[in-house]
Amino acid sequence: MVPVTLAQDERAALVTTLRSVGPDAPTMCEGWTTRDLTAHLVVRERRLDTGPGIMIKRFAGHTERVRADAAAENWDDLLGKLADGPPVYSPFKLVDRWANLAEMFVHHEDVLRGGARKDAAWTPRPLSADLEKALIGPASSMARMTLKGSPARITLRTPDGRDLVTAGDGDQVVVTGAPGELVLFAFGRSPVDVVYEGSDALIASVKDAKRGF
Repeated sequence: MVPVTLAQDERAALVTTLRSVGPDAPTMCEGWTTRDLTAHLVVRERRLDTGPGIMIKRFAGHTERVRADAAAENWDDLLGKLADGPPVYSPFKLVDRWANLAEMFVHHEDVLRGGARKDAAWTPRPLSADLEKALIGPASSMARMTLKGSPARITLRTPDGRDLVTAGDGDQVVVTGAPGELVLFAFGRSPVDVVYEGSDALIASVKDAKRGF
């Protein structure tokens, strides 16, 4: 029997949450309901021609049209496709455990925290030690990309004092949180349960700066 991976666990948990909140619930992805978000995930794995549009603005129109078509599908069918995971022809099938762990985690939190005020305090759900450990890599790699243009030199630090990555230029701001929360910070999500160290003005600038894609 093939062991279930953390990415598969998180996918299953996301599908369960989506079923419980329904297709019209808010998410942390601005302008997207849970139906929109689910369509994005399904299209990402099943329509490889839409990949460039996720990162390159010039191709975004095609990606959005395909995603909108998928969003019009029956809700249960859409959830079934997400639950099934990448089809056999998708490159994501081979790299699911690595390529989809952060994707499923972040979008699960997009649903769980949907509707919360961005500046609100948030108590995260408990994560297993294995999942927290596995999210250290995505937190570091994503931060290297998303924090390059930050208005400060940002260090991501875990509560036990481990510095994961430093990126950006200028005076330093230290952002401390559990690996899962640091992943969300690197992806530009809020609310997140992190602690900032630095000048008040610089911290405010870091909070307001765009991160993610």
